Amino acid sequence: MMAATASAARRRADSVRSWLALAETTLGNASDRLNAINIFPVADGDTGTNMYQTVRAARLAVDEGGSLTGDEQDLGEVLALAGRAALDQARGNSGTLLAVMLTAMSGSLSGLDRLTAPALAVALERARTAAWAALSDPQEGTMLTVLASAASTAADHLAGLQGLSAAERDGRRVLAEALDAVVAAAWTAVEHTEEQLAPLTEARVVDSGGMGLLLVLDALRASVLDTALDPDLVDGLHGFGPESPHIHEVIDPVAGYELMCSIRLDPLTAATLRFGLNEVGDSVIMSPLHTDPGPDGAVTWRLHAHVTDADEALSMLRSAGSPTNLVLEPLAGSDEASCMSDGRGQDGPAG
Repeated sequence: MMAATASAARRRADSVRSWLALAETTLGNASDRLNAINIFPVADGDTGTNMYQTVRAARLAVDEGGSLTGDEQDLGEVLALAGRAALDQARGNSGTLLAVMLTAMSGSLSGLDRLTAPALAVALERARTAAWAALSDPQEGTMLTVLASAASTAADHLAGLQGLSAAERDGRRVLAEALDAVVAAAWTAVEHTEEQLAPLTEARVVDSGGMGLLLVLDALRASVLDTALDPDLVDGLHGFGPESPHIHEVIDPVAGYELMCSIRLDPLTAATLRFGLNEVGDSVIMSPLHTDPGPDGAVTWRLHAHVTDADEALSMLRSAGSPTNLVLEPLAGSDEASCMSDGRGQDGPAG
């Protein structure tokens, strides 16, 4: 009996790994195209690379496993481990939001051996809520819009199944239909991003982060249903033709720095830091790595921001706490070399 339980735990880890490995593959294959159309919020041409590196961190965490061979592990716990690793090492706006999505989805999968249509609907809704809450200034026409469309479609599909028994709603056929509907809705949402953001409309491309999320959702469908990735998924989406140029290279660059780190903060300090970063920068994302606070109420947060004055932002960070996994690198319009901390958050801007 114990051997059977351990085998089931391993299958749960394998199912998450299968999704992440497929997502890693498809993002890796598409990274050049995703980078080429990455012009919002800044034209720094790294969305594909950031999403690939973030999902790779999640997949490696599951590979390394540790306690994942234990009998007690369920689907939610495996995905939570992957999500924490992704969030702690997240890169860029898109990578951070993808990591937030993975972490949020894990909560609704607690206790489950496999994904079901009802669990998918709850997981995507939790991911939508967490992603919108993490951003200080959420924008329509981005991967947030694509995620919202996926979540609402999963919920609508579930609402149409009221005549089915619980066993039927939890069955593979219903899950397959739900995943097909989610991917189709995400595709349409990606197509519409071109109309929702002026820079995308002018350049005649879709949103890069939204497209990356579509690829991740297609990987989820393929891994759960044991089918191939859709080879025609990008057909008809502007910016993905073989003749399409690297749009970000002809957009006026933006000066400043991209700042990413993990930092342990109590709720008041976290709110104060978010407010301060909003004052001196933009694209501020703050999401907790876990929800189990210490005696002082503090939790570890993953933070992302675009700032103009790196020294001012670093001073603000260190006044709030001790940042780790700190990455500070120039945006496309800055001449300085990239700088990256040694994990203790001690480096300043290069040059």
